[in-house]
Amino acid sequence: MNLLIRAEFRRLLATRMWGGLLLAAALLGGGMIGAMALAGPENFDPPMPGLDTETGVRSVLGILGYTAFVPAAVGTLAVTSEYRHRTAAVTFLFAPRRGRVLAAKLITYAVVGLAYGLILAVTAAGALFAVTAARGVTLGLPTGTVLALLARIGVAMLVYLLIGVGLGALIRNQVAALCVVVGYLYLGETVLLMIPGVNTLYPVLPGGATAALTDFTYLADAMSEQLGSTTVHLLPPALGALLLAAYAVTASAIAVFVPLRRDIT
Repeated sequence: MNLLIRAEFRRLLATRMWGGLLLAAALLGGGMIGAMALAGPENFDPPMPGLDTETGVRSVLGILGYTAFVPAAVGTLAVTSEYRHRTAAVTFLFAPRRGRVLAAKLITYAVVGLAYGLILAVTAAGALFAVTAARGVTLGLPTGTVLALLARIGVAMLVYLLIGVGLGALIRNQVAALCVVVGYLYLGETVLLMIPGVNTLYPVLPGGATAALTDFTYLADAMSEQLGSTTVHLLPPALGALLLAAYAVTASAIAVFVPLRRDIT
């Protein structure tokens, strides 16, 4: 098993995609949070609460959850590329026990997802603290709480990468899988949030679970206020974490069990 895991890491590190993914984590974490903190959310159009308030800090950090389509898309690409270029067939010829191979792949993707989340959280924390200190702004949340929120967001990124892996294994067609993953996570859940009645499903969707985990209620509240619809109540953070864990387990099961008996040619 260890040999299979090492082989998967060698395969992944031989491509440029994973270096680009980690660079994207730094740019989205440090770059985006740094730019928002420098501009000041109170100067946005429409304005948001400032970073000297609890709501302002939670809102700015919560926006990171809406970049989850990036690791999800990369997880999807990682799996569908193997079917597109038929490298999976060669792998299974040398290691016929597909279950072990697929488990090794999943462990490798999980480590990469964790690295992505860690870089995202660390760079976001560094940018937030550095910029607010330079501006002389006192954050509306204690340092420990801010770090805990960023850690939750980092773990959520791991979940989304696994979701992408699971959907890639299920759909297999690269273009179709990417359209589903990116379209749904980038746009689909926001659209559902705008539809009265249907928006009651939002709390149990991946985006709603992430918002609950990070206590990011700003978007749901703003949507309800703008549309005059019923307020969407998110799950408690602990239930949001459990729901995200369930999504991760489901995606992992799909990634391992679906390809076991499926023809890969």
